[in-house]
Amino acid sequence: MQISNKKSVHLDAIFPVLHGTFGEDGTVQGLLKLLNIPFVGTDLLGSSICMDKDIAKKLLTQVNIPNAKFLTFTSSKKKKINFNKIKKELQLPLFIKPANMGSSVGINKVDNQKQFIPAITEAFKYDNKIIIEEFIKGREIECAILGNENPQASLPGEIITSPDKFYSYDAKYVDEN
Repeated sequence: MQISNKKSVHLDAIFPVLHGTFGEDGTVQGLLKLLNIPFVGTDLLGSSICMDKDIAKKLLTQVNIPNAKFLTFTSSKKKKINFNKIKKELQLPLFIKPANMGSSVGINKVDNQKQFIPAITEAFKYDNKIIIEEFIKGREIECAILGNENPQASLPGEIITSPDKFYSYDAKYVDEN
């Protein structure tokens, strides 16, 4: 790999410890694959599928893996988003989120019509495709898995937020509690 006009360096493998857009969406993995540089972690296809919530949820549904009911809208269909129809289909509360974003960026929990349009507007700031998803009351448990042939799981951890909140960007990175 050429670093500058004067030096080059051999890279045995890359650990792409990147977060969010351009880090988890397959972009870096695709570049490394093109450069024929080995890397650890999820491959290009797995990364791009999992970053796109619409595609991931459609694939889960197709193989009968339960997930929250959702609707997808692109920016060209923005004017057809109707609160009353969505409320009838998904019930309140619901979540509105960019289809391709991480860390809860652009995600809003919507409890009423007043919050609906601002949440749609915010989600479209981050992507030209959004999903509107039913709320499922439950616990949020995280667990890391390491390995392919003989995977090992970490101990599970539970994310606990106050009853009226969700695990928002601020809760993840700003709020010390």
